[in-house]
Amino acid sequence: MFTHDALIDEISGLRKFALKLTGNAPDADDLLQSTVLRALEKKHLFNEGTNLFRWLSKIMYNIFVSAYRRRVKFETQYDPAVYIDNQSIEAPQQIEVEFQEVEQAMNSLSKEHSKILSLICIDGMKYEEVSERLSIPVGTVRSRLFRARESLRSAMDMPYYLPAYQQQQAAA
Repeated sequence: MFTHDALIDEISGLRKFALKLTGNAPDADDLLQSTVLRALEKKHLFNEGTNLFRWLSKIMYNIFVSAYRRRVKFETQYDPAVYIDNQSIEAPQQIEVEFQEVEQAMNSLSKEHSKILSLICIDGMKYEEVSERLSIPVGTVRSRLFRARESLRSAMDMPYYLPAYQQQQAAA
């Protein structure tokens, strides 16, 4: 049997070992507490004259491995988060509303601006390709694209894109 003073002397070394095993202080403290409790329960199994730290660290390691195996077997097997994540889907109505808002904002743009945005942003064409297709210089393509993006941003900032709203605003 060992004395309580001998056990207290080994705690700092055991804490370091627990930190290496767990990687964080709270889990290390829990592991240290479990180890000390188990050592006090099994105190009669300690062979006098042997290395106390080695005996305690073996207990700690066995507790850590058992907890790890239990966690891998049960917690991940029955963890509902995995199933919930696989079952959850994006809300299609939100995507549809956003698509409609962008479509209405695009319809409010001039034909030049909507054409430039469509060719570059939607079709993925390069500036040079758009320049050849529309028979305009590359600088004009860049300028129109900049103005088209700004127009789209300002159209998206409007509270409504409906013609009725625009008519009410014009009448007021």
